[in-house]
Amino acid sequence: MIPEHTLTLTAALHAEAQTHLFPGDGLEAAGLVLCSRAPGNRHRLLGRQFIPVPHAACVKRTADEIVWPGEYLEAAIDAAEQQGLAIIAMHSHPGGLFAFSRADDESDARVMPSLFQACGAAHGSAVMVPGGATRARIYSPKMVVHDINLVSVAHHDIRYFWADGDGRGRRPLAFTAAMTAELGRLTAVVIGVSGTGSIVAEQLARLGFGRVILIDFDKIERKNLNRILNARLIDAERERLKVDMFAEAIVSYRGPGVAVPVAASVTTREAVEISATGDVLFSCVDTLEARQIADLMGACFLAPLVDVGVVIPTRKSGDSVAIGDVCGRIDYVHPGGSTLLDRGVYSAGRVRAEYLRRTAPDQHREEVQAGYIKGLVEEAPAVITLNMRAAAAAVNEYIARAFPFRLDANENYARTEFSLAACEEEYSAESKFERGVNPLLARGDLEPLLGLPVLKRPRKAAA
Repeated sequence: MIPEHTLTLTAALHAEAQTHLFPGDGLEAAGLVLCSRAPGNRHRLLGRQFIPVPHAACVKRTADEIVWPGEYLEAAIDAAEQQGLAIIAMHSHPGGLFAFSRADDESDARVMPSLFQACGAAHGSAVMVPGGATRARIYSPKMVVHDINLVSVAHHDIRYFWADGDGRGRRPLAFTAAMTAELGRLTAVVIGVSGTGSIVAEQLARLGFGRVILIDFDKIERKNLNRILNARLIDAERERLKVDMFAEAIVSYRGPGVAVPVAASVTTREAVEISATGDVLFSCVDTLEARQIADLMGACFLAPLVDVGVVIPTRKSGDSVAIGDVCGRIDYVHPGGSTLLDRGVYSAGRVRAEYLRRTAPDQHREEVQAGYIKGLVEEAPAVITLNMRAAAAAVNEYIARAFPFRLDANENYARTEFSLAACEEEYSAESKFERGVNPLLARGDLEPLLGLPVLKRPRKAAA
């Protein structure tokens, strides 16, 4: 079952909270987490700031009880009310109780009404146990409480803390039925359902993801039947939307309710809002603008992002053209780490130049046709083998993060690049990339979405 309520924290915020909540004295400690909200029809809270309650300021601290002054709650309200942020009151359980005690219930009964009087429509509380596992819950203004089913932390490894777990932080073994069962509770977003994206989506659906959101505005043509999985001649003849065709295929082996087709460009508000409901993003696009949007969504909505790209450079060989290389690239981007922009996958200038080129349709059409094989216009490039190789690497990259199986640390594999021509594979560590300040981190549903004026909420027509 897909969790209705989730809380996502950056690794930095989670580490800051854990360090403060477990100072080494075996006593409870407290702090407050300010959270934005992701847009869309799923209640996703995004941790933006941790406000520690100083240990010395607490009225009482024991191994199983804490009393702290209300002035820190007031400070959190002041910081939250300007942007309507949610406040999560968090404290530690040094003894390891991964549940809320009667004392916690009584404390919430006193604190939550004060929060609702001051700001916002949803606030909550959380407990953290040694090891960092976190359990949380959310209240409505009428004090109806709901479990936050999942607390996640995306870093080099992705950590999932389920409300019905035991708090020990143990992960299912990769490539097992237990992994499939956990994936059944998660939502994946595939941006671009064409040559590479269709293969990524096929793997995600068959691996068992509970929901697979498919984003693509394009229709099936005869020329791409040789590389889009599940596409048929009749689909091209009827000019079916790629997402509708692929969703129908998923239904045939997974049943209804798994595939969510979104026939829109990722640059639209519709696509951005539904992408915000995902637990992980897969970018399988062929434009810099689309990659930029995926990059911004990963930061704004605290979603781990896997970006995949392939290309076949050519070179002159006498009077003919020869293959120079056959390349693929997979980037794993975690919220708070280096972005695709930091890594030089795109730049503002290159995105703008791409946009300007699109104003010349004939030139743009030729560039798209030569999208795989640079320097050679090819209507139907036979690249499914290259796409398969890259798509498998992209999905395995996610599995390696969520269900760690590598012999080496995942932080050494922020980027994977392979050359089929040279029979080489190279890896770049996260530390190789210079990380810039990211003001969009955990921006959530703040308007305009992603900080882009083009995505601002449309005004309602006057009555």
